[in-house]
Amino acid sequence: MSASPEPRSTTTLPKAHLHLHFTGSMRITTLRDLAAKHGFRLPDSLLSAWPPHLSGTDERGWFRFQRLYDAARACVRDEEDMRRVVREAAEDDAREGSRWLEIQVDPTSYATHLGGITPTLEIVLDEARRAGEATRTGVGVVVAASRLRHPLDARTLARLAVKHAGEGSGSVVGFGLSNDERRGVTEEFAHAFSIAREGGLASVPHAGELLGPAAVSHTLDALTPDRLGHGVRSVESDVVLKRVVDAGVALEVCPRSNVALGVYREPEQVPLRTLIDAGARIALGADDPLLFGSRLVAQYDSARLDHDLPDSALAELARSSVRASRAPADVRARTLKEIDDWET
Repeated sequence: MSASPEPRSTTTLPKAHLHLHFTGSMRITTLRDLAAKHGFRLPDSLLSAWPPHLSGTDERGWFRFQRLYDAARACVRDEEDMRRVVREAAEDDAREGSRWLEIQVDPTSYATHLGGITPTLEIVLDEARRAGEATRTGVGVVVAASRLRHPLDARTLARLAVKHAGEGSGSVVGFGLSNDERRGVTEEFAHAFSIAREGGLASVPHAGELLGPAAVSHTLDALTPDRLGHGVRSVESDVVLKRVVDAGVALEVCPRSNVALGVYREPEQVPLRTLIDAGARIALGADDPLLFGSRLVAQYDSARLDHDLPDSALAELARSSVRASRAPADVRARTLKEIDDWET
């Protein structure tokens, strides 16, 4: 009896990465460097006990997460810091087989130290262009509004995002809505998303991780998303899941995030197979490697090890990520061909 073939490397599997937050993309070593540079004291869980323990099965995981995220964000203070974060995110993705990265940023979070939201975004876009050229992994930018801020602020960000809309590295390709989905009223952000959509940007709000299928349904109604950040809890309603599938809305599934925040107790409980079997479009993402301790390849490894997906299914997940992306047409076509080569 012949031996089973060795599994193909998930690192060499070509893919797109559509769910990665700016601050959360940082290497832990970079965060420590920036803290030392600016004289900040980091929490112990970002020093000796990394990655931090955020939650067992309780709902306090999000609040631990937010406290640490805020501490990390405060260490990004100047243009050099901003450029380093973008450049290293592209380098890390390139090493993991990513051919296209969409990094999500709220310029408001860094604008105080950089002269406003416009120069802040321009720094990110310029470095995204440079990093894309240097790594040969394209870097598009998603501008994200925060649920914790007023919806009028979201409209301002949407207008700024549209001014820089385009395709290819160094362009804004999407508009998002992030932070604790239990805060804010989704419908109040509809105008901002209308501005972004009319300006040619993908609609990519978060929904369906901390809240259940009703939140997914409200987001579908109010924001007309092309993709949903997470969306995994749509499986709790057959009706909502069918809406997602029928509308062709892609789900940016981030398994390690779901477990770290206590949405599911164990990796195998993440409903990846249920979503696949239902016909959902899926793009695996790392979300915030800085706090969850795992990057993009780890999500594919989880799909293989925790959900027993064969190489053919991993290849299809990679294809789905490319098709759901805003990568230029030639990048999509080339990457899909490379995925076929990997599988054969």
